[in-house]
Amino acid sequence: QVQLVESGGGLVQTGGSLRLSCTVSGRIYSIVAGAWYRQVPGNQRELVALITSTSITKYGDFVKGRFTISRDNAKKTVDLQMNSLTPEDTAVYYCFADVRRYPGRPSDNYWGQGTQVTVSS
Repeated sequence: QVQLVESGGGLVQTGGSLRLSCTVSGRIYSIVAGAWYRQVPGNQRELVALITSTSITKYGDFVKGRFTISRDNAKKTVDLQMNSLTPEDTAVYYCFADVRRYPGRPSDNYWGQGTQVTVSS
């Protein structure tokens, strides 16, 4: 049974940093691609960052060079390093991963349950 477990959220001051980690539980072969999304109550969920199967990265326009997404198949994680945080970054952050459970088999998509990030002024 594959699940995504997020950690690293919390309260940080303006200008501070947080590292969000998304760990894939269960036995898998590889994380094909991963992404982080975020959502403020009442608003649409928006893409923060993604990393493709070929390690191409893409970020939301609001990131402006402050965040870095990475994938580590040995640790089974998709991490998001966030620097220079502002109150506008306050949201629930969700992990997404395309996971291959067995070599040569199709991959499947999974979502985490979300972790709160709060940036104080």
